[in-house]
Amino acid sequence: MHTDGVARMNPSRDTGKPVQVIAVTGGKGGVGKSSVSINLGIGLAARGRRVVILDADLGLANLDVLLGLRAKRNLADVISGECGLADIMLDGPGGVRIIPASSGTQSMVSLSRAEHAGLIHAFSDIADSMDVLIVDTAAGISDSVVSFVRAAQECLVVVCNEPSSIADSYALMKLLHKEYGMHRFRVLPNMVRSPQEGAALFHKLEQVCERFLDVMLTQAGNIPYDDTVRKCIQRQRAVLDAAPRSRAAAAFRDLAERVDALPVSASASGHLEFFVERLLGGAVAG
Repeated sequence: MHTDGVARMNPSRDTGKPVQVIAVTGGKGGVGKSSVSINLGIGLAARGRRVVILDADLGLANLDVLLGLRAKRNLADVISGECGLADIMLDGPGGVRIIPASSGTQSMVSLSRAEHAGLIHAFSDIADSMDVLIVDTAAGISDSVVSFVRAAQECLVVVCNEPSSIADSYALMKLLHKEYGMHRFRVLPNMVRSPQEGAALFHKLEQVCERFLDVMLTQAGNIPYDDTVRKCIQRQRAVLDAAPRSRAAAAFRDLAERVDALPVSASASGHLEFFVERLLGGAVAG
């Protein structure tokens, strides 16, 4: 199993400091992607990071529902210019903040130039109040999913030990590599019965990629199968918040520690407005 990177030596929060943008994706539904996004966010917040989670499922927004929160406004209101991002953010567990999407919102790629500019400015306005932006993508490999993943600095692919999950994860990475030149992915085996099963699942995916693609995969850890997670979801609670001593919670803390140790780009492309510009296809000049 590969291990990740170099810890940041200086966690000071300078104005204009790069924001770490992580896309959490999975290729298909039912792999626990949103649970990973929420608990990774809580784990990073516990390590002193100011975390915002963007519900990027523009068709079936559900992060607020998963956490029992009620969104009065959402991303559609920001895009229309009715309010700013700070006005719609919800306070989630553990100090994380949630940007709710709206079910049925038009695709980002179909926004007008004025809407593009408005969204870039909206994100720029909140950049100094966060360290990490976690982007919880929709299921599948739609244009929307691809746009969000391409724009992020890190791509975390959540995969389960079942043929459809492995096939869909591979299909997503193949598309991102062949069409958009992405060559680095972090893979998170979820709901595995043992670390050995997680390692075997990772190597299975790694072997297929080595055979057909020129990409580098890194295992980001393992999340064990834990019935506590299902019970917490039923209660609309995050497992790190409601059951911090569970096996799954320990694994999410480990994941957060690994992610927190990743280097963050200090270049201009590391800034949040560049994420939004990449997301929107560069239609608006900086």
